Amino acid sequence: MKKLYNRINGDELKQRMLESTEPRMTLSFYQYAHIADPDDFRNQLYLMFDELGVFGRIYIAKEGINGQLSLPTKNYEIFKEKVYSISFLEGIRLNIAVDDDGKSFYKLKIKVRPKIVADGLDDESFDVTARGVELDAKAFNELTDKDNTVVVDMRNHYESEVGHFKDAIRPDVETFRDSLPIVEKMLEEEKDKNLIMYCTGGIRCEKASAYFKHKGFENVYMVEGGIIEYTRKAEELGLENKFIGKNFVFDERMGERISEDVIAKCHQCGDACDTHVNCANDACHILFIQCEKCAEKFTNCCSSKCSDFSKLPEEEQKELRKTMEFNGTHFSKGRYKAFNKNENLIME
Repeated sequence: MKKLYNRINGDELKQRMLESTEPRMTLSFYQYAHIADPDDFRNQLYLMFDELGVFGRIYIAKEGINGQLSLPTKNYEIFKEKVYSISFLEGIRLNIAVDDDGKSFYKLKIKVRPKIVADGLDDESFDVTARGVELDAKAFNELTDKDNTVVVDMRNHYESEVGHFKDAIRPDVETFRDSLPIVEKMLEEEKDKNLIMYCTGGIRCEKASAYFKHKGFENVYMVEGGIIEYTRKAEELGLENKFIGKNFVFDERMGERISEDVIAKCHQCGDACDTHVNCANDACHILFIQCEKCAEKFTNCCSSKCSDFSKLPEEEQKELRKTMEFNGTHFSKGRYKAFNKNENLIME
């Protein structure tokens, strides 16, 4: 039987991807559906995608599928044909990346999970199909011009830090699961207003919109296709794009440029910067924002401590890992901040 998992070293695969000149494209899709046997569906999908040269990360659960992937541009039409041949995926929206060279993934990973998005919700307690109204780019712009409209970013803090819609409420959360009760509490006195939610591609808002309708919000909306589709349609129709900055994406690119505005700061020196990186010290690996100047100063690490550690011989690193702690030792995605409110360096 043909292999159903990649067995080649990840570093080697990444190098192959970087050196390849084959034109590729990045896209994402999702669909809530009832999948009786996620494991069997996963195996069939792996064989199909592997034959087409697809790289990416796809999650499958009994409630549906959520995928972000890269594929050879020449295979796009046959990819679409094969995906649409699956009954519950027929005609689904394929969100094509905005700012992209296709080098977003370097291997194919398809995993079966309890849910396609970790939301912490009891789906039996409310009607998950009673979702909010989708707004295309034109309708979104028109509704956000009204005084009785509230726009809420349903993404995590490290996503909204580099880019967001104008005047959006941006909860300071690390997970989608955290955002639901916080947003509900923040808006408990505004349940009669137009509530517009948005996320990267729409998947988080689809479930959240049903949840907030269940909680008594009267006018619930979601951005059709999320930031990616909104940007595409706004450009296509010549509309004002109300998104400023970068759209954070969960692949090798870490972000796609939507507007030229740089609204974030380097976490180490405070200069304007919106480039997310992971600390080069594998014992840390925390996600943070770093400018080129600090990348050179700290050798792509989040601190002098990590920089010095990464220069040690591998055997010495292994021993020290048993007792040393770094910014990313206790995982808290994107929480590293080297500057305090007075912008004085507090960690080197």
